[in-house]
Amino acid sequence: MLAMFVGAVEATIVTTAMPTIASELGGFSRYSWIFSSYLLMSTVTVLIYGKLADVFGRKPIFFVGLTIFLIGSILCGFAGSMEQLIIYRLVQGIGAGAVMPIATTIVGDIYSTEERAKIQGYLSSVWGISAVSGPVIGGLLVQYVNWQFVFWVNVPLGILAMAGIFFFLHEPKETHNASVDYRGAVLLTIALLSILVWLVEGGQAFGRFSLIGLLLLAVSAVIFFLFFRQEQLAKDPLISFSIWKNPIILYANLVSLTTGVILIGISSYLPTYVSGVMEQKAIIAGFALTAMSIGWPLASSLAGHLLIRFGPFLVSFAGGISLVVGSMMFVFMNAGLGPIWAACSSFFIGVGMGLTNTSFIVTIQGAVSRTQRGSATAANMFMKNFGNTIGASVFGAILNGTLLTYFAAEKLTYSVDNVNSLLTEESRSLIPIKELVSLQTGLENSLHWVYIAIAFFAWISLLLILRIPRGKVYEHVDN
Repeated sequence: MLAMFVGAVEATIVTTAMPTIASELGGFSRYSWIFSSYLLMSTVTVLIYGKLADVFGRKPIFFVGLTIFLIGSILCGFAGSMEQLIIYRLVQGIGAGAVMPIATTIVGDIYSTEERAKIQGYLSSVWGISAVSGPVIGGLLVQYVNWQFVFWVNVPLGILAMAGIFFFLHEPKETHNASVDYRGAVLLTIALLSILVWLVEGGQAFGRFSLIGLLLLAVSAVIFFLFFRQEQLAKDPLISFSIWKNPIILYANLVSLTTGVILIGISSYLPTYVSGVMEQKAIIAGFALTAMSIGWPLASSLAGHLLIRFGPFLVSFAGGISLVVGSMMFVFMNAGLGPIWAACSSFFIGVGMGLTNTSFIVTIQGAVSRTQRGSATAANMFMKNFGNTIGASVFGAILNGTLLTYFAAEKLTYSVDNVNSLLTEESRSLIPIKELVSLQTGLENSLHWVYIAIAFFAWISLLLILRIPRGKVYEHVDN
């Protein structure tokens, strides 16, 4: 629970503080890389940690991952530029791949399916408390102390989590003759990095379909092919495609991919909209995002009780409907509706996340043996993180591309980095009113297209949920 607290606080504090960080360090065009770099490494390493946890046990791998995460957090606070922060976020992401999946796997180990469904409500309430307090703490730290502390606040909490696991988790003494598919991990990293560079930098540093752009696409496609082939040939693959033959696991993972895209879009750009377009303080932007973190644990607690009775389909279908409602509210949002509308939209997204995520993780953990549980949980986390990675890149590309198109159409000599001046009250006061209106109009128009893309993924999620088999959740019986 403490580890989940660290993960939730890190996510919400950073997104709330990012407008201020971007304003101070400059380089708004690198804004999405702060999320993409972190997500790239956590997406790849989650599969490695999941496999290692099945081989060597949960405790030692948890310690390694969390230690790297805390070192990265300390370094992030010392970043003097956006480029340095991106590098330190890579380090943080390498460790982050262990935190949430292994904590979730430990829960799967110590509870049966029925108990697990009920306990998820308590676990999600911890996520809710941390996620609710995160934006508030982040807003207060940014406003009254310094943004560096949004990274350093993780350190004492992480050390406390490690102490708790060290003293109280007693694992069965098991040994497994297995290996980790490091070749697959390297291939996956190269493939993801290639597509990330194409998505984020395409249209800015180079043409999206220029020679460089097409070369990156070709490299990504070839490496992805080699990765899938490697997974089929590997003795102990990073992703065991055999468990994906279960249709519940297949569609649960696919929906986790699309909801991961939605989550990063809201988390990354809602504070930017509330701060830059609605002209609200960082703490108000944090409260708007907090609404999602209130809806999430409430829905997750309810899902835990409904799951055993009605099965994963109905619970996840209700979550899909809520995601569509929330995303459509974002599509119709404008500056005049104020932060209350943004918070209500965020709340519906949170409800959808709580219903779907709880349903999927309980179902997946119940469908596999203990020796596969770490890998199965990690595969689901991988799909969610992969969705985050895709989302951060796609939405960053949409935002930057539409901003540049707007500036060109209006014959304005602005760059994407000029948006930095909209993100704090002090910097806005220095802009002539005509320029302020032009910049805000461009930012609002660009974020509107981001929300249209989010709504598209919400509808895709609902359509995928309709493919989930009807029936009750069950527990796999180990031989």
